[in-house]
Amino acid sequence: MASTSTRPAPAATEMILTPVITLKGHEDYISSISYFPDGKQMISACVDKAVRRWDLQAGKEIEKARRVCEYQVKAVAVSGDGQWVVTAGGDNDHGELKAWEVEAGIVKTFHGHSQEVTCIDISADSMLLASGSDDYTAQIWNLDTGKPVAGPFNTVDWMGAIRFSPDSKKFAMNSWGADWLEVWDIETQELDRRVEGKNERNMLTNAPVFWTNKGTRILAAFNLDDSFAKTLYEFDASTLEIVGAPFKGHTDIIEGHLMVLSSPALQQTTSSSGPSNPASCLPRSVFPLPLLSSHQTHN
Repeated sequence: MASTSTRPAPAATEMILTPVITLKGHEDYISSISYFPDGKQMISACVDKAVRRWDLQAGKEIEKARRVCEYQVKAVAVSGDGQWVVTAGGDNDHGELKAWEVEAGIVKTFHGHSQEVTCIDISADSMLLASGSDDYTAQIWNLDTGKPVAGPFNTVDWMGAIRFSPDSKKFAMNSWGADWLEVWDIETQELDRRVEGKNERNMLTNAPVFWTNKGTRILAAFNLDDSFAKTLYEFDASTLEIVGAPFKGHTDIIEGHLMVLSSPALQQTTSSSGPSNPASCLPRSVFPLPLLSSHQTHN
């Protein structure tokens, strides 16, 4: 894949993060978190089968909002309008995908996956839900009705991350091994582009994928050279060619959330190996879960 830009690599940045509260309660490792639109509440999902809702101003759980799922929970998402909380999980023989209406408590169950659902995303208009499963399929659902609207989209391996384009007309999938990246057209249900890397050591990760706000670039942790997906790459969304220099700095697998505040610069990531450049971090897969309010940078 040829680079289409000569953008220099960003300078390394050291981050010092200061927790302001610690939220305790889960009995096993936290698999996913998602914030409500107002930033005052947060949902956490855990392999202990519990989904907990937290009041970040009070620093404690809203116990009446706690949900217990039948299987371990691998992913959670809050819709952009704050109306729905979606949980995903399962096991080798079952896929569990549910949406909880926040105010009324109504629960919708999405039927279609035959194995664990590992990744989800909600469209920007809060109308569609995307899900990826160990059954090698992705599905697009109507979040309001719970009915499938597109799919199944068949892949060749497990999925680690799925993400809608800003206009909700396409979605990108990153494999669990971060060794292939695909872009699909939802209306035609056809594969637009695919790029492959290397994963000869069979490394598994929830490597993130994210579209920039204009939908012209895709950012992903990718295993281009069998290096345990320690590097973030920027791809042209229409060709999946690499754009510019990669974002290097992590010393271990990148997994978790990836946010872009201004394209094309990376602003926030999360990793098992600590902060990268020029990023500040959101917590994930840690227990107890720290919330970070401030940081200092040292160039």
